Amino acid sequence: MNARTDAESRQARGLEPYRRNARVLGASLVGTAVEFYDFYIYATATALVFGPLFFPADSASAQQLAAYASFAIAFLARPIGATFFGHFGDRVGRKSTLVASLMLMGGATVAIGFLPTYASLGWYAPLLLCVLRFGQGLGLGGEWGGAALLAVESAPPGWRARFGMFPQLGAPLGFLAANGLFLILSGLLSEAQFVAWGWRLPFLLSSVLVGLGLWIRFKLSDSHALDATGHIAPPKAIPLFELFKGHLRQTVAGTFAVVACFAIYYLTTAFALGYGTGELGYDRQDFLGVQLFAILFMALGIVVAGYAADRWSSRSVLLTGSLCAIGVGVMMGPMLGAGSLAVIALFLAMGLFTMGLVYGPLAALLPQLFPARVRYTGSSIAFNVGGILGGGFAPAVAQGLVDQGGLAFVGLYISGAAVLTLVGLLSLSRNTERDFTV
Repeated sequence: MNARTDAESRQARGLEPYRRNARVLGASLVGTAVEFYDFYIYATATALVFGPLFFPADSASAQQLAAYASFAIAFLARPIGATFFGHFGDRVGRKSTLVASLMLMGGATVAIGFLPTYASLGWYAPLLLCVLRFGQGLGLGGEWGGAALLAVESAPPGWRARFGMFPQLGAPLGFLAANGLFLILSGLLSEAQFVAWGWRLPFLLSSVLVGLGLWIRFKLSDSHALDATGHIAPPKAIPLFELFKGHLRQTVAGTFAVVACFAIYYLTTAFALGYGTGELGYDRQDFLGVQLFAILFMALGIVVAGYAADRWSSRSVLLTGSLCAIGVGVMMGPMLGAGSLAVIALFLAMGLFTMGLVYGPLAALLPQLFPARVRYTGSSIAFNVGGILGGGFAPAVAQGLVDQGGLAFVGLYISGAAVLTLVGLLSLSRNTERDFTV
């Protein structure tokens, strides 16, 4: 009985930091889940319907390339959003900046649901789609860095990666909500109904989720960036100038550290969905179901990485995950093109678990590369520029590679991205993770 009581007591002590900070962790999780839901419904709609609805072309492949190009616009906007929101996040505070980024992202997403198509509006339809996609990118550019800091700046000593995994878990949660809704609609609606109006519903329903996210964030008190002495860090007039003047090497290394996770994610989700339902001919509902199964392994990878990074280091876990990612790239051609949905499910589960390993520790690693006064700006820029290199053009490039040489070349894209991440991580010393007091 005493042994059982001791075990329960240890378990309670192990959960106590989560309980004390439940509101902050919940806000970082729900906020990023809403933001990533908005981002992923666009990726899913791009793979399924945006090509023929919004872009004229002589071939289905050209339409799909145009749709993937519109998808990439948000990645170009994200560093701009990171710079803008990072400036105010470092100078004004985390809370108000996160509220503003969520409102911008949500407003652009809901507006996409009302857009007329090319058939009724001509070239204005893809133009407006691209403008709103740019707005999505601006909002998400300011979201991730603030949510990560909200979590890790509240972490007790030794818990930074485990607290940092909460905003990261917003990604699979947002994916489950987005693709789960598309899966339900695919089952309830005919193909004609889905193409005519069903695809709009996930965009319109974003208004409900954004309202929930705003309600949670308005209930938070603001967090403060603290310097190594434990005092509130005085803001710089223009944090971006200090970042590039004194911390350029860390910014470049952090950017490379992000590349692999974006490449794996968007090639195993958006590209795989378009390729599987198009070139391979699988039923949309079946393939969405496989991806929903596989995304659970991404969540598992994030949790495993969070606990491992606190035991060892974020850098060491990311190095291990990057080596695994090279193998994922090698296996993409034979497994995704195997002609078996079960083998494809195994590949996607393996790829997304690896994605969790190279994504989970980033919320702990990137903030530790920068001093408090430029932490929001530095983390956001590294994360979002890395997103351009790894994921922004990945579906479009992959479509071109498939057309020219097959799936094996797409796998090499993943392996090459993993090598870039290894280069970035190896350029950081083992003691690079800054001991900032929070």
